[in-house]
Amino acid sequence: MGARVRQAWRSAAGVALLALSVSLSAQAQWKIGQTVGLSGAVAATVAETRQGAMLWIEAVNRQGGVQGQPIELISLDDRFEVPQAVANARQLIDQGVLALFLNRGTPHTQALMPLLSEARIPLIAPSTGAMVLHQPVHPWLFNVRATYQREAERAITHLTQIGVRRIGLVQVDDSFGEDAVQGALKGLKAAGLSAVSHQRYDRSKPDFSALIPALVKAEPQAVMFIGSGTAVVDAMKALRAAGSRAQMVTLSNNASAGFVKLLGEQARGVIVSQVFPSERSIAVPMVKEAQALAKAKGLTLTPAMLEGFAAAKVLVEGLRRAGRIPTRQSLADALNGLQRLDLGGLELGFSQADHSGLDYVDLSIIAEDGRFQR
Repeated sequence: MGARVRQAWRSAAGVALLALSVSLSAQAQWKIGQTVGLSGAVAATVAETRQGAMLWIEAVNRQGGVQGQPIELISLDDRFEVPQAVANARQLIDQGVLALFLNRGTPHTQALMPLLSEARIPLIAPSTGAMVLHQPVHPWLFNVRATYQREAERAITHLTQIGVRRIGLVQVDDSFGEDAVQGALKGLKAAGLSAVSHQRYDRSKPDFSALIPALVKAEPQAVMFIGSGTAVVDAMKALRAAGSRAQMVTLSNNASAGFVKLLGEQARGVIVSQVFPSERSIAVPMVKEAQALAKAKGLTLTPAMLEGFAAAKVLVEGLRRAGRIPTRQSLADALNGLQRLDLGGLELGFSQADHSGLDYVDLSIIAEDGRFQR
């Protein structure tokens, strides 16, 4: 081989290797997709959950990312509407994201489940605790937080143990409401009780003009509201406006500073179930870590932010274990292999037969200053 030929070959090979390197580098920017209600009824809580996730993602990126590449979270607004959530997910999948992450809503997640199998793509940490997402195990869906049924049952058990006997239920009339209320009904049954009033409202067009008078007429000592965001706020305000002083209770999907702000002066004393330790519990390493990162950005840590933070920890650990150039399949395999993962005082584990993640449930009450007190 002549000198000129060898030099030409080396030049061509160098160009090819450079092109391959650039290609792999472009592929190795870990793009993660999120469809979520950035506007609409749950926007306040969604904003905080996403902030919490970004606290950890940005911290990891500052340290060089995963496998030397940054993580990019691409978030599309579905306005908390199921058809738009599906359309957004398809768009993200077509863009080649490695995984879907931290979406919001039970019916929304159910609508995405067929897409997960079709595209063979993981969905990590849906911000919903519906039992249908846990049983039967979906091979591409990985839960982080505890179920709504556990939350609702825990809250009802607390009420009955402190002597409350007359309990009313108000639920959104969708798959989320029907799922979560089963926990409340289980708690009532265990105490030998039944709801003094059980009301349902339309998720797309909440109307409490007839519902609240019927509820008040039953004279409940406490009312559990199973729903999301502004609808629950409106229902709680309507209950107070109707003259009822019943203890008000809701689930962790409303555990945000934004929810408290919307509720205003009616927030004090509301019981809110929680699926993570107190955001002020510095004895828990994960909380202390999240607090420090939030403070550095001028933010005050909230329960919703803590959920996003924990979700991001699981995502990042999955990416770290998914191989040099992660794929959707290798990421799912890595998640299935997570055994006794310490998130910082909370232990999570997945396997082929169990995608439930954590089982932590606690109760809080909104104090006069708007904080969630345990």
